Amino acid sequence: MTTENHICSPDFDLWQTIRREAEAAAAAEPMLASFLHLTVLRHHSLDRVLAFHLSSKLSSPIMDARALFEVYLQALSDDAGIIKAVKCDLLACFERDPACDEYSLPLLYFKGFHAIQAHRINHWLWNNGRKTLAYFLQNRSSEVFGVDIHPAARFGSGLMLDHATGFVVGETATLGDNISILHGVTLGGSGKESGDRHPKVGDGVMIGANASILGNIRIGEYSKVGAGSVVVSDVSAHTTVVGVPAKPAGKAADMPAAEMDQRI
Repeated sequence: MTTENHICSPDFDLWQTIRREAEAAAAAEPMLASFLHLTVLRHHSLDRVLAFHLSSKLSSPIMDARALFEVYLQALSDDAGIIKAVKCDLLACFERDPACDEYSLPLLYFKGFHAIQAHRINHWLWNNGRKTLAYFLQNRSSEVFGVDIHPAARFGSGLMLDHATGFVVGETATLGDNISILHGVTLGGSGKESGDRHPKVGDGVMIGANASILGNIRIGEYSKVGAGSVVVSDVSAHTTVVGVPAKPAGKAADMPAAEMDQRI
């Protein structure tokens, strides 16, 4: 999914809220005041904070942080849909993760959020003919965040990747809007065929920890995949599936991604 057609508009100033949270955190924990100033408080916009934070994390001895910062700013400036999706992802984390009680927490500390945003920029690089750099940063993200997302994979907005470790997404996978995914999930191929070979995940889906969804199959809107399941065939909308191989186990809730109920 591309992000430009998906709009998420909080009814408050998200950026100023994040600044106020960072100011309060710096006052409460002086040891982190320098970090919070460098990462948030000296910047004047959410896109610059994101570009700085990601470039700091993904830089290396052979990839200068400043050069990477400029690349990220270019992507965010060129495609306004990216920062709109970033805001939706922040709201998704705040609304769905009971451990997230401030909007600044995903931006500063949640590697699942970082991995998703790094991929959004990698996808921009891929679509703009910079595939070599996109591959390099895919590899770097896998080293730093413990995820492996092919730069060509298409993501919607309002995504929450909880914990993130072990998340794998193949080249032709697509994710819709307002999806929640736990750690260890694979959206992979089946066999060694080329072409369109990865899953298509509809809006509102929740995928439990360590589930594997394999092949060019459709996971219908507002469905739920139970933890540890192996899905190798289409899943109907509003359906819960579980098991190896996964089979229908009843009707899913109206919005599984928002409810985050892991029970079957």
